[in-house]
Amino acid sequence: MNAGARLALYGAGVVVAFGAAFGLAQAIIPPSVVSEWTKGTEMEEHGAHGAAATTDDAASAAATTLKGLSLSIDGYALSPVEAPTAVDEAGDLSFQIRDAHGTPVTEYTTAHDKDLHLIVVRSDGSQFRHVPPTLDEATGTWSLPWEWDAAGTYRVFADFTPAGPDAPSLTLTQTVQVAGEFTPVTPEPTQVAEVDGFTVSLDGALEAGSASDLTFTLTKDGTPVTGLEPYLGAFGHLVALREGDLAYLHVHAAGDEPKAGETSGPEIAFAAEAPTAGRYLLYLDFQVDGVVHTAEFVMDAAVPAGDAPVSEDDSHDDGH
Repeated sequence: MNAGARLALYGAGVVVAFGAAFGLAQAIIPPSVVSEWTKGTEMEEHGAHGAAATTDDAASAAATTLKGLSLSIDGYALSPVEAPTAVDEAGDLSFQIRDAHGTPVTEYTTAHDKDLHLIVVRSDGSQFRHVPPTLDEATGTWSLPWEWDAAGTYRVFADFTPAGPDAPSLTLTQTVQVAGEFTPVTPEPTQVAEVDGFTVSLDGALEAGSASDLTFTLTKDGTPVTGLEPYLGAFGHLVALREGDLAYLHVHAAGDEPKAGETSGPEIAFAAEAPTAGRYLLYLDFQVDGVVHTAEFVMDAAVPAGDAPVSEDDSHDDGH
């Protein structure tokens, strides 16, 4: 993605796609967000139901617009994922992207220095990996060596844009089961991460339905890190997943694309917008001295005070 497109994305506000463990259907949706989701459909909804869309309708609309919730969309599908079936079993992880005719896709538009981004994470948000697969152009198969470190249910995300001037940017997903004893992890809110000797602090707060500025600050042994190197076309790379359904968003830091040999730090800034209240899992990739590190965070997004749902008791005057 070029610098102009990156700045346009940042200016528009990044929609961080996550939610609470109770799932999308039970998420609290601010009225301002509901209004946007239902815009242009009120005539159809009025004819079918006699009223404007309800909160449940808005939740359904959100499910169709958030990324990473489907194995097929816009005529493209993610094939079943071939991978080892048990912990410590060496093998390959492989898959294809197929078009509406079932033909494997072999041509892509490069974004963030890659034709396709592969994200793998366990259903509880742990065991996160963002790794580059290799495309066999003869068969349209993406693959890489693979071994599972822990049992459980995993989500495999393929983030890509097919070649073509009007091709959509898509994120498709499949589920993989890994045999073995499974001990789930319960994510708890944290805005400080320790990884490989680095301390990464996250400043900012998420508010459902409005843009939020998030700034990550890196130090090592108490000293600010100023040797951040370009990674995937930026000085930092953020993946966000909504707890519960793992709706997905793949974004980069704000600012121009780094030049060759350029370094930065200690801060990396992002713009984020959480569409619903709930818990969000954030994974920050950054590179120093040629090594990529991943810092993990958990944040809760609250409903803005002005958008808080009105209870039945509050909707009537006292005594009526």
